[in-house]
Order: sequence, then C-alpha cells, then structure tokens
Amino acid sequence: MNQLISSIQQAAKDGKLLPSSADNVRALLSGSTSPVYAQAVTELVEAGDWKELDNRFFRTLAFGTGGLRGKTIGAVVTKAELGTPQALGRPEFPCVGTNAMNTYNISRATQGLVGYVLEHFKKSGRPGRPAICISHDTRFFSREFAELAAKIITEHGCDAYLFEGPRSTPELSFAVRHVKAQAGINLTASHNPPQYNGYKVYFEDGGQVVEPHATAIIDRVNAVESEAYTPSNNPGRVIPMGTEIDGAYMDRLATLPLDPEVIRRENSLKIVYTPLHGVGAVIIKPMLKRLGFQCDGVAEQETPDGRFPTVKSPNPENAEALSMAIAQADATGADLVIATDPDDDRMGVAARDASGKMQLLTGNQTGSILAWYRASRNFEFGILNDSNKKNAVIIKTFVTTDLQKAIADKFGIRCIETLTGFKYIGEKLRKYELAIPEALRPNYPELPEEKTRDLRLEFSTLYIFGGEESYGYSASDFIRDKDGNSATVLIAEVAAYAKSRGFTLPGLLDRIFAEYGVYLERGESLTMDGAEGAAQIAKLVESYATNPPAEVNGSKVVSILNFAKDVIHDVEGDRIPAEPMLIITLADESKIAVRPSGTEPKIKYYMFVAKKPVAGKTFSDDELAAAKSAASANIADLWSWISTDAKSRLGK
Repeated sequence: MNQLISSIQQAAKDGKLLPSSADNVRALLSGSTSPVYAQAVTELVEAGDWKELDNRFFRTLAFGTGGLRGKTIGAVVTKAELGTPQALGRPEFPCVGTNAMNTYNISRATQGLVGYVLEHFKKSGRPGRPAICISHDTRFFSREFAELAAKIITEHGCDAYLFEGPRSTPELSFAVRHVKAQAGINLTASHNPPQYNGYKVYFEDGGQVVEPHATAIIDRVNAVESEAYTPSNNPGRVIPMGTEIDGAYMDRLATLPLDPEVIRRENSLKIVYTPLHGVGAVIIKPMLKRLGFQCDGVAEQETPDGRFPTVKSPNPENAEALSMAIAQADATGADLVIATDPDDDRMGVAARDASGKMQLLTGNQTGSILAWYRASRNFEFGILNDSNKKNAVIIKTFVTTDLQKAIADKFGIRCIETLTGFKYIGEKLRKYELAIPEALRPNYPELPEEKTRDLRLEFSTLYIFGGEESYGYSASDFIRDKDGNSATVLIAEVAAYAKSRGFTLPGLLDRIFAEYGVYLERGESLTMDGAEGAAQIAKLVESYATNPPAEVNGSKVVSILNFAKDVIHDVEGDRIPAEPMLIITLADESKIAVRPSGTEPKIKYYMFVAKKPVAGKTFSDDELAAAKSAASANIADLWSWISTDAKSRLGK
C-alpha cells in the first residue's frame, strides 16, 4: 500500500496526475478495507493510465440537490472490478473511484441522509421510529445498491421500505406518502447510458428534496469520509413493498381521465408500448388495459436489461429509441406509440397523422397538447368556471415552450415558470397542499381525488397540468415528480378524444398552432466528459455570463436574464433560486437559454421561435404551412450561429 501511495504522489509531482486526484486516491484507500479498491488502482497505475485515474478521482462525487449520479462502469474495466463475470456480462464490482457510483459513495450518501432523517424526526416529536422508502430500476448494480442502502438505514435505527423488484421513480414518490415515510431513495440514472447509475432523494412530501432540507442533507453527506460506522443497538426492519403499493397507485391513476366515456367509445384505438428494457411495463400495460385501451408490448424491449441492448440510448427523446415500436405499429396498424425511459418518469410519443404516417411529437408538443386538453375539458365539464379559474394553474419550466403560457393566458389560468427540475413543481404542490386549512386536510394523501380537488379549488390552487420540455409531465398532486405512468394515461385519453372527433394527435396539434401560433423549439447540447470536459463546460458558462452576445444571427439582443446573479420572482412572488443559466431574448422575439446540465457532462442550449397569427385571427392551412417553414428555417439558423460561437469561445 505504501508503495502504491508513493507512486501516486510521484505521478502528481511529475504532472501526470492532478493533485486533487492524488489526494482522493489516498482518501479512498485509507477510508476503506475493500481489497478491490487497491487492486484496481494498482492496475491503472501499472498501466500508466493517468487519464482514467483522473476521470475517476479528480473530484469526490458531490451530493447535490438531485442526489448522486456517476459511472458504475469505467471507460477501462480493471481485472479487479471484472472479478467473476456476472449475468449479461456485467463486472462483479462497480467502478472504483471517488467520482463514481459505487458502494463507497452509496454508503456516504445513505449515512448522511439517515443521520438527517433521525435528527428531523426527533425534533418533530412523533412517536416510533422514522422510515425511508427505497426503489430501484433495472440498471447494473441498482439492486445491490438498494439492498446496501436498506442495510445502512436499518443499522442506524430506521425502518427501510424496500420494493421487492424494479419500480418506477413516480411510484416511489407515491409510496413515500402512502406508507408515511420520512424520506425516499431511488437508485436510477434515468435515461443515461448503461454505464451510469444514480441516487435520487425524496422527502416526506413525496417530492425531491428542496430547501430547507436540501443543504442540511448535502452538508451531512459531504462530511462523511468513510464507509465505516457504528451500528445502532436498536436496529430497524426491512419491510418489503410490492403489489399492494402497485394497486393503490393504480387506483389513483384511474382517477386521471376527465372523460372515461370517450375512452369507452373509442375502444378501437390501438397502442404499442415499450419500456425500453426498464420498469414501465409493471404499471403501464395493466393500467391501459384496465382503462379499456388495446395495448401491445414490444416483446424484445420488455425484458429488464441494464445494457439496453436494442437501442443506442434508452431515452424516449431520441427518435431511434422508438424505432422498433413504430415498426411494430406500422405492421399492426396501431394508432399510437408510447415509450418510457428506464425509470419510467419520461414519456415519448409517436402518433399516426392524417396521411397514415407515424409522426414523432417533441416533449414541448406533447406537453402543449396535454395542457390544452386538460384546460379546455376542465371548463367543458364545469370543474373550472369564470369564478374559480383564478385558483387553477399550469406549471412549466423556463426552458419549456411558451405555447403553454399562451394556452394558460387564453383560459385565464395562472402559468407558473420554474427552474429545470420537477422538484420545483413538487415544491409548488406541497405549498398548495399546506394552504388548505389544517383542520380540513387530515390524512390528505388518503382523501379521494375529487375531495382534494374541491379543497384545492376552494382554499388553494388546483394543479391542472405541469411539464418539462424533456418529456416529463404530471397532472395531479398524488405524485410529486414527473410520471411516465400518468403521462401515458393522459396522452391515451387525448388520442381517444381526437379520434372521436375525426382527427389525429398531429391534427389536434395543428389546430392548436392555428389558434395560438406556431411555436417551435430545439434543444441541443455539447458533451464534454471527464476532468478536461468539466473545465471546458465551466469555461463556457463563465464566458456567457461575463461576455454575453450583443447580437445573435443578425438580431439584436434586447434582454438577458442571468439566473445566477439577478433577483427573479415568479408570478406568485416566490423567489427563483440562483442557478447558472442565461435566457437571452432577441429583437425578433426569439429566445435562447444556456445552462450546464445538472446530471450529465453537458452544456445545454434551448432555442425558441414563435410565428403568431394576427390578433383575433387564426391561421389558414396555407398560412400555417408557411409559418411552420419560416420557424424551422429560423431555428436552424440559430443553432448554426450558436454552435459556431461556442467553438470560438472555447478557442477552437
């Protein structure tokens, strides 16, 4: 061990290894007794693979407000990590490194979280012991990480509710409140590539942790330096969860349709669904059939498989991920294709257009269709009216299409804009629940959906719909995160509604465009991995903040919102937290947003163009086609300018 440490120190002196990497190697080796750690580092040192060592150790994986996310399988897999080959070719041990998802970082995160939960529970004065719910997806090491978290939780004196098998992120959000737990953990990296995994944390309201709890949990986690701890003399229990939670959750999902009759009438609607080797089929297929839809699965993609072998990326935002389902739909004559990502919080859609061709919908388009449907039908059925519409809200992120804001304005509904991340939507839902007089909301999560709706409309705010451009949606507060299960129910109902009126989902979107204007968006990103990539991303972020453009593609910049420095409030007066993001508005009313990803090694760009009809008018078919063409050309020019400018800022 001493020789290994000496070699690491010498490499840092010689400039082969970053000083931070050398420090973190020493910390890891001194804070753990696992022989795999030392063996893996030794292999990389002997091979002179300093780049791989830097990528694994240049930092300690930071526990942020979204938890942890990192690689479980390195670019180089050492013999020590490979160990005894596992099913599907998985290494026996996860990637060794302080900047990786492994037992070291799972232990740190869980020790810090359970310590805070114990303290918070004690202060509340409630009897008994606290509990934490745990779920996981189908990724490599997810089950092992979940079981390790349960072990640490119980050995610290808390109970651990552990799902018996893979379950979705939104079902965890539901389960936390259903079993009255104090927190939740989900082992998932959502739609990231197979070599990644993550650790998402929820609090007792079923939403991802936000202030005041977030900083306190982060500080506790980051203070943990070792996997070692002293077990409690009064350990908790591991309590399995399974079909009983599934059933309760599905009962709530069944309350989402606003017009069950249209579903019954349009029972010829055919759906092809794929979970992309993830967890979605646990709920979605039986739920669709329960509601009366015809649903076929993509057999090759229903098998849980952490390699995600039939797709380049298990992300329903990517057209390629839906290709097998679309081919099956074309072969069977299905009307609608639905795909969810591995943890089933995102949903992608393709629908047949009037010509019979399958058309992919973007996240902004799907969200706008759902926002319009939920708003219009709530008024049609008398749930909303002129006297109570002031108490209804649509919530979207700043980087989601402004078409949803236009829809809300037309119906007289508030539109709230939040930062990226459904935790901020969840935070709003908690606020609306707490605005109901306490005497009227005992056991609020257990109240019937209609009862909670009436309470929110009378005393607080009714959440009509919310979403993100990145294919995440929800429409009720029994879930405090984006929900692929809910979204599937919602879009299937809208497809049935459209069919009942003789048009398709793309046709319905065109009707919305004709009335409100053609809103076109494009998201792009630059990926820069590892230590060098992190430095480049930081350089770009700083460049935009200190030297923003005065003109973009020939259009003058008229305003810049700097979310890191400016004091910004939403329409309800709530302060928007600081975040490294710029929104640049141009003289032609186009917009650009720039922000580093919070979960991936990327800097993200969002472009927005709108072509609106004359006030009080709607587009004719020819005008609509011309507006679409003009918007498409504008947005292509924007990205060409932005990508060239980014290379210039990086000195390329």
